[in-house]
Amino acid sequence: MLDLTKVAMQMGQVGQVIRQGAIASQQKQAHALDIFAAMAGQLDHYRHLLATWREHLAFAVAEPSEPLTTVHTVSPASLPYGVIAADGSQIAPSHHEIAYCYLINIGRVAITYGSQRRPQLNSLPQLVYDPAELGRSRSWGITTEDWLRYRRTQAEMLALAELATDPETPTLALVDGSLIFWYWSTLAPAARDILLAPILEAWQQLRERRIPLVGYISASRSHETLNFLRLGVCPYPEPNCAEHCTNQRERLPCQTFDPLRDTLLWHARLAPQQYSPLWRSYSPILEHYGDHAIYCCYLHAGSEVVRLEVPQWVAKETDLLAQAISLTASQIQKGHGYPVALAEAHNLAVVRSSDRQRFFALLERELIKAGQWHVAPSPKEQRKRQSIV
Repeated sequence: MLDLTKVAMQMGQVGQVIRQGAIASQQKQAHALDIFAAMAGQLDHYRHLLATWREHLAFAVAEPSEPLTTVHTVSPASLPYGVIAADGSQIAPSHHEIAYCYLINIGRVAITYGSQRRPQLNSLPQLVYDPAELGRSRSWGITTEDWLRYRRTQAEMLALAELATDPETPTLALVDGSLIFWYWSTLAPAARDILLAPILEAWQQLRERRIPLVGYISASRSHETLNFLRLGVCPYPEPNCAEHCTNQRERLPCQTFDPLRDTLLWHARLAPQQYSPLWRSYSPILEHYGDHAIYCCYLHAGSEVVRLEVPQWVAKETDLLAQAISLTASQIQKGHGYPVALAEAHNLAVVRSSDRQRFFALLERELIKAGQWHVAPSPKEQRKRQSIV
């Protein structure tokens, strides 16, 4: 049991640290804006530096596709329009349960506004109880928990393609989270291909149907665009981190903005219903995306600045990008700060404690029918479910 009285005694220290951090952030934000303004007039120079030395940088940095000072205004959404969305949840495997298996539950939503068409709201569970599937990830050095998370991401993307039909109205495909699968670049090639190839095929189906895809990232922790400013404060003629900074024992000389995030920079640059210039990401995993390289921008949605990611085929087509941003902003407005379709997909996907109990009750019944009479959780799990009071 949590002793809130003892916690309250520590809250004063937390508040003091937060106040000090806020003052430091304001100072760093002002410094970042000064560097931003200085670099805006020499953008071609810094783009050339980035292109020349990208492989030698010790940090991930995105490249601006438009002038830094570009500010776009969101166009109002026109009715009718449609939105499809998917989100996932799971029951993770546990050696303490009656069987070692996992379940992925995908919430799927398709809504058309300004039409008499009924919304489609459902969930699709996927049970995995195959020792070969469960053991395959470990042969690649991937934990079962990580493999489950990767499979869930894949299932969310495939659900979008299943929902997509040849639309009669402008339609948006929304997914909660990044389209850049940052950690997949370190996976074994066989594992990466199993995960990524079906996703890219699903994205291609959206492309052929002209349904723009948007990865919606609330409370983004990214530094990709802010890291571009580090080129402007590098004290060396060439930003060659491998040569100049490998022996730095403390902070690198260009880390003058840490721990600021992109969202703080763009919050100072944008007004509500405005969005930033497009930036191209160069995460290593994107080398395997083919024609689906990822671009991002930041949208001031009123309640927060959100990061939006789109594939290259959306970013390069002005009308399709405008449609994506406009419909995303409309969804945020309808959801009072968070897209309606994503909220509904989450609610359909979430696996509650009661759902988990019923799931294992069903599984226990099937195991008994299969002839396994001694079916029970481990003594540890049974004891944790009981109280001594």
